[in-house]
Amino acid sequence: MSMYNPPHPGEIIREFCVEALELTVTDAANALGVSIGTFSKLLNGQSGISPEMALRLSKVFGRTPEAWLKLQFQYDLWKTDQRLDLRNLRRIKAA
Repeated sequence: MSMYNPPHPGEIIREFCVEALELTVTDAANALGVSIGTFSKLLNGQSGISPEMALRLSKVFGRTPEAWLKLQFQYDLWKTDQRLDLRNLRRIKAA
């Protein structure tokens, strides 16, 4: 893995977007055009960044949608690697 225990993207959004810009959760949710509940779930790590949310985050807070999705991908991949046992799998070799 390229990153050890990456934070959930919601933590990054909370720290670098909401808190850094001194926004309330309500203000940020309104700017993104989503419900407070939807945005709160993301901030609290109960949901992830979907392609739609990545587009919204890009428009409102900057960065590319791909960059937002990469944060989610890194988090998901690391979490999956922690719980998945691949020790019995072997590479298939060409004949």
